[in-house]
Amino acid sequence: MQRETRTGRRVRRVMAEQTPVQVGLHHGATAPYEPLVAEAAQRLIDAALGLMRDSGVAFEPGSEALEILRSAGCAVGADGVVCFEPALVREALESSAKSVKLWDRAGLRFIELDCHHTWFIPGMTCIKVYDLESGEPRASSAEDLATITRVADALSNIDAVCIACKNVARSDIHGEIEEFAIMASNTTKPLEYLCEHAQSLGVVIEMASAIRGGRQELFEKPYFLQIVTPLPLNYYDAHTDQIIQAVRAGVPVSVGTLPIGGASTPITTAGSIVNSLATDFAAMVLAQLVRPGSFCIGSSDVCFMEPATGSIGNFAQTSLADMIMCQLRRRLGLPSFTGAAGHSAARRFNQDAVTELAASMMQAFFSRPATLDYLGSLDQGLTYSLHALLLCNDLAGLLRTLWQGLRVDDETLALELARTVGPRGNYLAQQHTVDHCREHLWQSRYFGPNLPLSTDVRADKDLAARIDEDLRQLLHGHRPAPLEHELEQRLRAIRGRFAASHLA
Repeated sequence: MQRETRTGRRVRRVMAEQTPVQVGLHHGATAPYEPLVAEAAQRLIDAALGLMRDSGVAFEPGSEALEILRSAGCAVGADGVVCFEPALVREALESSAKSVKLWDRAGLRFIELDCHHTWFIPGMTCIKVYDLESGEPRASSAEDLATITRVADALSNIDAVCIACKNVARSDIHGEIEEFAIMASNTTKPLEYLCEHAQSLGVVIEMASAIRGGRQELFEKPYFLQIVTPLPLNYYDAHTDQIIQAVRAGVPVSVGTLPIGGASTPITTAGSIVNSLATDFAAMVLAQLVRPGSFCIGSSDVCFMEPATGSIGNFAQTSLADMIMCQLRRRLGLPSFTGAAGHSAARRFNQDAVTELAASMMQAFFSRPATLDYLGSLDQGLTYSLHALLLCNDLAGLLRTLWQGLRVDDETLALELARTVGPRGNYLAQQHTVDHCREHLWQSRYFGPNLPLSTDVRADKDLAARIDEDLRQLLHGHRPAPLEHELEQRLRAIRGRFAASHLA
């Protein structure tokens, strides 16, 4: 019996060495929560198809997108409103790529964007940061984006990097291009990018191609996900030109509006979801007409107006809508890109923020989006908090521990061991206890010191103080792998050529 146990342990160790842990995987061991019955979910999808057919989606007259849709047989009004036949939309949903690999700067590691993984990303486009010395919010800068990117590069549960904050002093086309260069210089992780100008995207594709070694190499190993943000049921050239350009270059695309129920969409959750789905589907049709099989996924985040104040983002309504959107996309076989967790309406990193961040991150355990890419954003998305990002990184570890799920087999049931120990024995000295004692422990960085009998000297400090201490050590000690000097010069030359031609 003892010999068999040791053999079994050796086999398990060999298997563990041969089977790497799939970081980010949440599929299989536990099931996502689906708040709607199947009939209601399908009715929402069908309603979106009906809205696209009967009311249509607006595009800018004279745009390339409008000509592509007209050539595909869509009814195009003189005002640019396009009515979509449901059969065309269903065909596009079917032909869309359901997953894509997003590679790191070196092209060696990737994260897979699909229905089976969740990835954690800081962002997005805040216009303020909390000053580390005064604690007060101030306008964000290029240096702030570099700092946040370096911190994200160091955090083990952060998988990719987005534009966490803007360079407010240069909120123009040149500033947009610089943001990509800053991220590429300060992290080796994959990137998310978004911009207002299609020209910015063109330059960024050229820069990413230089990093990857060529356009074909970028096509084969995408370095960044392009985020496009239209208005509900309304696409301008700036949106459609980005979709067309990215799809042709092989750059994966996430297209999502931020509706405000009661203002830009109906106040009801179902009504706002239908408008959002219709907006998403229109982009997916366009992408499939440009290049069938391309990865262009609708990703609208449904928000609502607070009737009393006019603000947006009521936690309960937004969370429910997000869970439903994730369910609907899973029903269609599509990954869900969402910002409904990891950010807070709280104006400071305080008890209010910690409570909302913890609650929203736990919601992701049930909804299972492909990305959570607003981590660290406070104050209704206006102000970025590095302290909040470090907390979210810790909470991401909790989610990944929970997503391991429960393995039920002879080894974990331990019936033979229970018979051997008997009802009056104990398990303290058993090898089985040694082998499995840490399988489902959350190795928390910030909440461990509060456990009973803790000898950690940090236990006497509150949560904010422990995070601040970590943050300052990280800022002092971490330096990401730099770009090669020759490559850095090439990127600078690309930006310089664009600047010269744009001024001319």
